[in-house]
Amino acid sequence: MSTLLAVDGGNSKTDVLVLSSDGTVLARGRGGPFVPQSAGVPAAADVLEEAVRQALGPGATPPYADRMAAYLAGADLPAEEEALAAEFGARGFARDIVVGNDTFALLRAGASGPSGVAVVCGAGINAVGVSPTGQVARFPAIGPLVGDWGGGVGLTNEVMWHAARAEDGRGGPTALVDLVTSHFGAPSVEQVAFDVYFGRLDPLRLLELTAGLFEVAAAGDEIAVSLVTRMADEIVGMARVCLTRLDLLETPTEVVLGGGVLRARHPLLMDLLDARFVTHTPAAKPVVTDTPPIVGAALNGLDALGTTEEAEARLRAQF
Repeated sequence: MSTLLAVDGGNSKTDVLVLSSDGTVLARGRGGPFVPQSAGVPAAADVLEEAVRQALGPGATPPYADRMAAYLAGADLPAEEEALAAEFGARGFARDIVVGNDTFALLRAGASGPSGVAVVCGAGINAVGVSPTGQVARFPAIGPLVGDWGGGVGLTNEVMWHAARAEDGRGGPTALVDLVTSHFGAPSVEQVAFDVYFGRLDPLRLLELTAGLFEVAAAGDEIAVSLVTRMADEIVGMARVCLTRLDLLETPTEVVLGGGVLRARHPLLMDLLDARFVTHTPAAKPVVTDTPPIVGAALNGLDALGTTEEAEARLRAQF
């Protein structure tokens, strides 16, 4: 029976599974953030290797499985996928290695089969689509330079921008000022900005403002509502583009929604999404999934091994 090493590498953690081709999980491990774009490919591979050895034991040696299915943040472009696959191959992680973006794992985790569209809205935002014939639609997903906006980083940057301008008079009033100052116990938004600028506050801590943004929007703050509305427009817009590229706009198709912002199911955002899907992609079937992306990575690997529906059911039952 073949073995599979499945990997979900994200900005906050790296999950690994070792499983057999019948869907039985043999070992699990978790490591730190997988961030090849900032730490470099070798350092990111070190994080992954540590997670694998946590799963299999410190004495484990490569190859760790017959096949490796790694779906990773930071694998946004073909060149990045190739560089990561080459590093994993040089370390002998597995005899057969496939590397893809982590949004493909979200799609397989939340959809009823290998095809559909997925939009992830966590720290960042991305979307991919796979047609029933295997055609792929995706975005570069490298930030504002290629038109990306949204996710927790995009939203909280906007929170800080609007709050700073409201505080110094350049912008209109908004309760986002109180959100920022009260959350960080600071005398002003400017002080929070200075703390980030001078390294006294980790910029990633600004992500903590995301939940508060939705609360302020729910209370009717005009600027906060505009940010949540724009987020809904971006999510549905990315899904629509994927469906259009795959010629699935008029075909009933699952659109899997995942990532921390979407899994939270904020009522205002969900209502806005429902209305926009009906208007712009009426055949789409939105699905918010709580299934961990590592399950999708494993399922993609099992699909390549040609395993059965029973194997998929067995794997899902373990989560």
